[in-house]
Amino acid sequence: MEQDRRLGLALGINQTLSWGMTFYLPAVIAGPAAATLGASGFAILGAFSWALLVTGLCAPRVGRWIDRHGGRGVLATSVVVMAAGQVLLACAPSLAVWYLAWTVIGAGMALGLYDAAFATTGTLLGNAAGPVITGITLLAGFASTVFWSLGAALIGPFGWRGLLLVYAALMLAVNLPLVLALVPAGTGPGRAGSAGAGGPRRRIDRMAVLYLASFFTIRWFVTSAIAVHVLKLLHGVGLGEAAAVAVAAMIGPGQVLGRIVEWSVGGRVGLLTRARVAALLFPLGAAGLLLGGPLAAGAFALLYGMSNGILTINRGTLPLALFGPTGYATLLGWLAMPVLLAQATAPTLVAPLVAALPALDVLLLAGGLAGAAVVLLVPLRLPVEATVAEA
Repeated sequence: MEQDRRLGLALGINQTLSWGMTFYLPAVIAGPAAATLGASGFAILGAFSWALLVTGLCAPRVGRWIDRHGGRGVLATSVVVMAAGQVLLACAPSLAVWYLAWTVIGAGMALGLYDAAFATTGTLLGNAAGPVITGITLLAGFASTVFWSLGAALIGPFGWRGLLLVYAALMLAVNLPLVLALVPAGTGPGRAGSAGAGGPRRRIDRMAVLYLASFFTIRWFVTSAIAVHVLKLLHGVGLGEAAAVAVAAMIGPGQVLGRIVEWSVGGRVGLLTRARVAALLFPLGAAGLLLGGPLAAGAFALLYGMSNGILTINRGTLPLALFGPTGYATLLGWLAMPVLLAQATAPTLVAPLVAALPALDVLLLAGGLAGAAVVLLVPLRLPVEATVAEA
């Protein structure tokens, strides 16, 4: 138990650092980098979408490697690769090098963000990984708040290039030793091709895999589209600039609140029930926008954040419960690929829709699509042994 808590704390801090200094980086440096490089904001942010495509394409291979060899080496490598990408970004003299640097960071994100951390936890702990995965996401839920604030504070005195060098130093001086010292090497109950402590390999229901992959792909497509356009959409439902920013800021705390709720009720409510309820929170919040006003918008942001927060946990816990720990990392990598590709393409694909339709209609369409996706969770059933273990 003490070892599990130590692993959860180590990976929670690792994920906070890794997410904060990669995924949430464009929000801080995109504007000044565009001015320095003489490029449009669209071209600068396009590199981040490209990085997500790279992450998605690399994810299955990363999962297979973790299944065979464990995750510590992969997570340690991710830190070095991310730091190298940050240094390359800091030195970028042109848009071409900017894209090259984001290609490196995209590979690092495949090696070191949630899917790799979940896979590492699953291979080490087997069926007991669920609570640790929840703990990891609970800590890492503060990544955006911490690093948007830290980035805004440091970019003034250091500039965007200096900020990137500071981040690279933090990666190597803090994140790398953390992984090497506190994440166990090798594999455990979830190692590929072994019954081990995780029990025999379960027969993989391909339709269940398809349902799960489709659900998460739809949800993350919608979430990624809203994340990019959220301020414009909130303006469009009648909020002023300050109110829109305040409401959008509630999404992050909503994610953390959702994860706390997931952690607190986990032993009393079944995993699939929790996932289905969480999936419905976003459509309910979107429907509430029909009432109009700041309170309805605030409720939407809170419910939307809670839904995303819980479903982030479920991306790790549902495949483990449904299909078992054997081969878990490989499966997680394949499930991650369409989700990441959806994240990468959604903002661009949805932009014409946001420009053409009233904001309320866009949000209602998003809620309707998210609500329809819940149907994909209905046919899923936990194996008897997973249900007993959860209880």
